[in-house]
Amino acid sequence: MEKQDIRLTTSEISALWTTYIKCSALNCFYTHFLTYLEDESVTSLIEDSLNTNLETMQEIGELCILEGFPIPSGFTDKDVDTSAPPLYTDLFALSFVYRGGQVTNSHFTTIVASVARSDVYDFFEKCLTKSLSLYKRSLQLMLKKGIYDRPPKINYPQSTEYITHQASLLETWLGETRPLNALELSELFFVIERNCIGIILLKGFIQTSRDNEVKEYLKKGRKLSEKQITTFNHILVKDDTFPTYPVSMEVTASSIAPFSEKLMLFFISSSNSVGLSTLCHAITMSTRKDLAVHYMLFVSEIMKYGADGLKLLVERGWMEQPPQQEDRKDLSS
Repeated sequence: MEKQDIRLTTSEISALWTTYIKCSALNCFYTHFLTYLEDESVTSLIEDSLNTNLETMQEIGELCILEGFPIPSGFTDKDVDTSAPPLYTDLFALSFVYRGGQVTNSHFTTIVASVARSDVYDFFEKCLTKSLSLYKRSLQLMLKKGIYDRPPKINYPQSTEYITHQASLLETWLGETRPLNALELSELFFVIERNCIGIILLKGFIQTSRDNEVKEYLKKGRKLSEKQITTFNHILVKDDTFPTYPVSMEVTASSIAPFSEKLMLFFISSSNSVGLSTLCHAITMSTRKDLAVHYMLFVSEIMKYGADGLKLLVERGWMEQPPQQEDRKDLSS
């Protein structure tokens, strides 16, 4: 990138900062996976994901230098132990790229809509294109290996119709609900899928964490994910729809941590933000009020859980400060 006369806006600075941090965190996982993967197709995908992130971080670092502000610290080789035994199977490493792709695609799509400087826009447009390509490869590979659990199917509608009655909240609590529609079934499926992958990740973190406070926090996160899976599968069963369960993607028996406590805590805290945004999206897609009630209750629980995680990160000195503006009160005192 060349030096620009136009200064970066707050949205452009935050986009560059958050992207650098997230890429550095993901790289620790990719680095661990590459120490033991046996499946060549998965290995190739992980290698390309790692190299893409490294290129992204390098470009952001160069732009930071041009603009005269510090490169974020993020996560480094100190946060991953390459001598640690495998913690997850090859299939989970593949599902990790798949789930990570869902998050990064959304991340870059949001950024492209909020930046304006031509070099920054072009950079994130390129990031989005690369992310979509890697996600497509992970999806195709999961389909090929038979570990992609497709969302529910329904019979095709025979005609277009309009809603003539919207049940009251009292009616929904009493069980007088209409069948779930395609939008609601889709959202339920992906909420369950996200939590299933999250539980596997948390299981590995919990069995290798040696920090009691962090471990207890991770256990609470696993219970919260299990509660969401149980609640939403119960809704599917009541609606005469098959429940969704994860394909077996096992955690090994290793008790040696490949990741730092800081990285594990940060990763789950970041996942809370993603969980909140996806649940809020699910609320907007659901017109059955009982679903909205469940979603809003879980939003409240996740917000409280996320606040506890943030507090723990700050107390340990593990929370990197986002770029700040000057405190005008201090300057004028």
